[in-house]
Amino acid sequence: MGTTGDTLTVGNEALYEAAFRTGDYAAAEATFRGLLDTARAAGDRALEAAALDRLGMLAHFRALEDDPVKADSGAEEQLFQQALTIRRELGDPAGTAESLFGLGLVHQVLHGDWDAAMACFTEALALAEQHGDLLLRSEVHRHIGFFHASGDLESDLALHHLRISHELRQELGDPRWIPGSTVALGLAELADGLRDQGLAHVREALHQARDARLSAQRIGWIEHFLAEAEAEAQH
Repeated sequence: MGTTGDTLTVGNEALYEAAFRTGDYAAAEATFRGLLDTARAAGDRALEAAALDRLGMLAHFRALEDDPVKADSGAEEQLFQQALTIRRELGDPAGTAESLFGLGLVHQVLHGDWDAAMACFTEALALAEQHGDLLLRSEVHRHIGFFHASGDLESDLALHHLRISHELRQELGDPRWIPGSTVALGLAELADGLRDQGLAHVREALHQARDARLSAQRIGWIEHFLAEAEAEAQH
């Protein structure tokens, strides 16, 4: 991919460092906006789609840190939709899966529309399993797992997808991503009545988050989940 591919990698690293540790998105945003300008000037549609998609994900991480209810869901949705349109036109299955996943996040998290979200996630999964990288596959399985966890009779399907997501993140090996999959698996196990196993995973996630030096906000989320789980275990 050359220089622009390297720059995209640098931008992604800055994005994830901001999302998981620092909360400072300035470097990532500047990188992606620069790539978008470069792509449009050069007529590079693949790079344009990648930059649009990354700006959409940056907006999503910011929304999670602030208040998803107050987020500009329309702007985020437009970024993912523009990227998806280009990637479909180019016949890029991995990119299409990535932007479908982003669009699904908008429907799930910002709109509360699981039907629309699952339409995106289901199509994304079929493409990602053949063409996606470890992180994308993990993310799609994770959110399909969340869907099944929201239903009263589908805990087995939730565990299936969340276990796959966790295994993929472990294979990826980035310590910033692992605590989130560990805690999600633990909470699903607790919901399925696997109390000891679930508590162990939530406690493990807290240790992982601290060891990975995640942000106080992210550690606080896990501490909250653990406190609730331990209180429930006392009853």
